[in-house]
This record gives sequence, C-alpha cells and structure tokens, in this order.
Amino acid sequence: MSHSAQFDTDVLIIGSGPTGGATALALATYGVRAHMVSRSNWLADTPRAHITNQRTMEVLRDLGIEDEAIKYATPWEQMGDTLFTTSLAGEELVRQRTWGTGDERKGDYLQGSPCGLQDIPQPLIEPVIFKNAAERGARFSFNTEYLSHSQDADGVTVQLRERANGRQYSLRARYLVGADGAKSKVAEDIGLPIEGHMARAGTVYVIFKADLSRYVAHRPSILHWIVTPAASFGEIGMGLLRAVRPWDGWIAGWGFDISKGEPDLNPELLLERIRTLVGDPALEVEIERTSVWYVNQAYATEYSRGRVFCGGDAVHRHPPSSGLGLNTCVQDAFNLAWKLAYVIHGHAGPGLLDSYSLERAPVGRQIVVRANQSRMDYAPLKAAFRVEGADNPVAAGIARFKDPGPAGVAARQAVQAALELKNTEFNAQGVEMNQRYASAAVLPDPAAGEEVWRRDPQLYLQPTTRPGAKLPHAWLVDRRGLRVSTLDVTGKGKFSLLTGLSGQAWRQAAEALGLPWLRTVITGEPGSADPYCAWQRLREVDEAGAILVRPDGYVAWRHSAAVHDAGEARRQLAAALGVLLDTTF
Repeated sequence: MSHSAQFDTDVLIIGSGPTGGATALALATYGVRAHMVSRSNWLADTPRAHITNQRTMEVLRDLGIEDEAIKYATPWEQMGDTLFTTSLAGEELVRQRTWGTGDERKGDYLQGSPCGLQDIPQPLIEPVIFKNAAERGARFSFNTEYLSHSQDADGVTVQLRERANGRQYSLRARYLVGADGAKSKVAEDIGLPIEGHMARAGTVYVIFKADLSRYVAHRPSILHWIVTPAASFGEIGMGLLRAVRPWDGWIAGWGFDISKGEPDLNPELLLERIRTLVGDPALEVEIERTSVWYVNQAYATEYSRGRVFCGGDAVHRHPPSSGLGLNTCVQDAFNLAWKLAYVIHGHAGPGLLDSYSLERAPVGRQIVVRANQSRMDYAPLKAAFRVEGADNPVAAGIARFKDPGPAGVAARQAVQAALELKNTEFNAQGVEMNQRYASAAVLPDPAAGEEVWRRDPQLYLQPTTRPGAKLPHAWLVDRRGLRVSTLDVTGKGKFSLLTGLSGQAWRQAAEALGLPWLRTVITGEPGSADPYCAWQRLREVDEAGAILVRPDGYVAWRHSAAVHDAGEARRQLAAALGVLLDTTF
C-alpha cells in the first residue's frame, strides 16, 4: 500500500461556505486532494455577506476566478454613497461617500490594489468558488453531517453521517479543517478557547422583491439608512434597506429589544414596515423569507490543535458592519491552504502550520472588535436625529436638524462629526489591507526598526515591503506592453524572489537551489518592466537587494542591502527558506 493510499483524502473540510470553498479551491489549485462535507443540500441561500473588498478580490485574482466573480457583482461605481433618509421616497438628510468611491479617497484605493471593491451577495459568490474547486479536482459530499474525529501522529479519522439514510462511515485524512460556521462543532471538539459573548443585540432581516429603481437608479447606493420612528429601536436606531440586486432585490432590516424575547414576524406587520421604510404605502412587495440574527462579539485566541484547523465564522463571530466577514473567511483559507499544500508536498516541515494560528488569530480578533465598534459608532448619528424626552423623539430630532436657529446649527455640526467617525466603517482601506503577520513564517528585517504609521492605519493603506506585510501593488509592464501588477507576477502557489536588474546574484542563487516552487522576478527585465518607476519607488530595498514573497502574497523576508556574490546570495536565501519552512536546503 502506498503512503497516499492510507488516506481517503489529504484534507477533509467540514463546511462549504466561503472558508471551506476557498480552502478547497486553493488546495485543488495547488494539486492537493481536498474533500468538502456539508450538512446542507446546497450552498448559501440567503444574501448574508456581500461587500467583497480589495484584498479578497486579490485572492480571487490569484486563484484565477476574479473575472468570473465580477460577472455576478454590483460594480464598484454602483455601490455608491450611503444615504440617510426619512424613507427611500422621502426626504434625504445626509449622504456619505463610501467604499472608497468618493473624490477624496478613490485615488488611495486605485493606488493600493489592481482590484476594485465589488458587491457580490453570498449566494452568488459561493457557487463560483465551489464550481471552480470541483472543476480542479476537489470532491464534495452534501447532506452529510460531521459527527466526531480522532487524530493520531499520522492523520485524522473523521466520523460522518449521510442525512438522507442515516448511514455512518469514516474518512481518513492527513488534516481536518473546521469551516462549519458560528456554531462550529469542530472548534468545540478540539476545545478552541473563545473570548467574548454571543447575542448581545438582535436584528430582523426581511428579504423581499420590489422594483425600487425610481428611488435609487439616479443616486445608486447599496445601503440606505432610514431615520424613522418605525425603526428607531436597537443599537443603531435606524432602519436599513440594502440592495441585493439593483434595484429589485432587497433586504429590510431593523433592530429589536432582545430583553423582550423574539420579535413579532407577523407578515402584515412586515409588509407595513417595508412600505414605511420605502415611503410608499401602496408598494407591491414579494416577501421571500424572514430571519432573525443576533449580534455576536466573540473570537478564538487559537485556531488549531494538532492536525485540526478552524477558520471563518468558526473562529470569529461578529455583525456585518464594516463588511469584513466573508473577506476574512476567504483570507483565512488563503493563508492556511498554501501551508497545508507545502507540508503535504514535502516542501516544508510541519512546523510551518503553527504559523496559521499565530498570523490569523490577531486578525480575527481585530475584525470582531472593529465590526462591533462600527455598530456602536452609529450612536452619534442616532443622537443627532433624536430629541430624547419629546413625544416623538425622531420627528423632533429631524425638525431640529432642519432648524435655522442655533440648535439646528449645532445638530448639523454634530452630524458632520458623526459622518467623519463612520469613515472607519465605510472608507477603511487600512482595516482591510494593513494586516501585519508575526510568526516563524516571517523573518523580520533587523535594519527596519519599528514601523511608523504615517497616517491613520484604519483609514489609510500603508504599502511596505517589510516582512509580515502584504506585497505592495505597483503597475509593471509585460512583454506585450500591457500593465501587470506586482501581484500578478508573484503568487500562484509559488514563492517569489524579487530583485532588480543589478541583482543577478539572486537569480543565480535561486537557480542553484533548484526549487520548482521558487520563481525569480527581475523587475526591469522583459515581462516585468518598471517603466513608471513605480516599483522602484515602493520597494524599500536596494536594486540588488531581494524581497521573498510567500504564495499568499505576504513578504516573508527581505535583504535590504545589495548582494553581488552568488555564493553569498545562496547562503542568505537558503538560510531564510530553511527557517521559514521548518526544513533545510
């Protein structure tokens, strides 16, 4: 029996959502056997997540599905301003430039990535990820339930049950990935420590169909906050109309008091509430489904035990504010998949896998805190549009906001300050792109010192080639004269060694090592020319220095000073790779 034949699959993945699907897609792309298991009959059937940020689009680009995903998206320019109105048909109070589309920020977003944001609802993006995973060889079992697992020195034996007929069976895998959501049984079974609390506030969501284009098409926007007495309760204190599909697929949302139990979901009441938020008492509405969800604020401090790894909502549970959920799930998967692939293919020792938890757990904590803070940051807006103690606090607040007297002036200034605060949710490129990894899979540059943030790190991306940061985007030019990103000439499952025309010693060093998964990129040569001098401005190392980029696009190591001796370059590179990958070269 071959060593491989002892295993039914290399990696068994519980869950087929964004984390499970992206893990399977990446593994299949890297030539690793992956098997997805899902309790459900199919993929997501509600448009939960939708904001797809630049970093996630970069991941989809690297995995070769960016163009396919964009076909299903509301494009960046239509994501538009976020509106605050008395109803969709009624008076508009204020607007906020959001998702980096405003005049002040668009340039930052264009400079930061070859990809723009997209709005892709979860039921549309999940099948794109899944289909490509299956086409590349990932296997799957729907209507199949995870029961338990046991792990030993060589692998994991997982007990499963087919829901259709109750048949129980086991599968043997080298590694197990728990991507089974916010009530993760895998995370529970391996005893991952989870901090925080669940269900601290509640929201009603009603998915409905109605043609609202006459209210929206002239001012495209995917988020409309409705300041109305009918939806003035809860933490945010405003109703929500979210465009799922421009402009006839929608979600209506509002908060409720969880101390009083479950909310009233009487269909007549729901219809009346939707018509109030839209401001059209005769609106034709087709209600598709209703759900209640609770605001969670919980995160795991560790993501793995032995051969079992968890990712996505299993380890970070939070509200949709800031649009970080699906994005963080996909990025967990992208971090984990290349590491599993390198260990399974024998390119790295098992110590590499320890870096997954060390790198991603701080990110999970950060986004749980950020998403909950983004909800709390509505408080100043809520206060500006309310007069507490009045018979109708919201009506009195709106009247005060329009008052030409001193009270109105103060209210309008308060709203301006409140909108500035909301930039940390709606124009937070730094939150989405400034992650810094610290683990044994990153070797710090001793010459660099502590990083100094030049601008607010939540709002602004700080591109840097410091180890632990994402490789900066710069436009290069290929052999055909077309622009290609620095992200396009790296990644794709390989390590990349970047140097300049004068860094030929590094090319010789890489060739001497003879590693099929290590490519050398010489900027300035045909295929990766730098005619804009854009990379030259960003690289932060000598032209004959070197930057080693991991398969996930993060900088693993750099040598800032010039090296012209191939032997010296080989020693430096071999030593760095040996430490990073827990092996010897």
